[in-house]
Amino acid sequence: MARKLEGKKVAILVANGFEQVEMTKPREALDEAGAETKIVSPKSGQIQGMHHADKGDKFDVDLTLDEARPEEFDAIMIPGGLMNPDELRGTPEALDFVRHFFEQGKPAAVICHGPWVLIDAGVVRGRTLTSWPNIKADVRNAGGNWVNAEVVVDNGLVTSRKPDDIPAFNKKMIEEFCEGKHAQTKAMAGATLET
Repeated sequence: MARKLEGKKVAILVANGFEQVEMTKPREALDEAGAETKIVSPKSGQIQGMHHADKGDKFDVDLTLDEARPEEFDAIMIPGGLMNPDELRGTPEALDFVRHFFEQGKPAAVICHGPWVLIDAGVVRGRTLTSWPNIKADVRNAGGNWVNAEVVVDNGLVTSRKPDDIPAFNKKMIEEFCEGKHAQTKAMAGATLET
């Protein structure tokens, strides 16, 4: 793949208990496309990946949320898993970090249970997205339009349901990250955060 993302910096927001393949495969795709990726997490040290209910590998955290400056990143990617988004959505600094991308119209790619973080950040209302099917009611209750599709793109927000969707997710993520800021996203975020 051509290095379409050369010069772009992508934050991978992740905490313990993330679905490993939902972080590693998109990160590989981003790296191959020339992006500089950084694992951003609430705590320093290492984070634990999961293969569903079984422990996977540990990964080094590049920046803690205290150290990370969202304005230095061009895009954000949030993997799923059960524990990871649950921890992130209970971390005010993580929600502030996520809101920055939507307020500035920067692209975001979120998979599986990852939309839980978007719900708690207050950036789902009026958007069309997908997720792991078990959280579709959460998405709808937050004002989102949930659809059952391999990949959904809505003004710079790319979402997918599960690991099987990763090839389509990666393709659309790279396209949207190439496009950069979306004015529509910025306008929607402003309207959502005011309500």
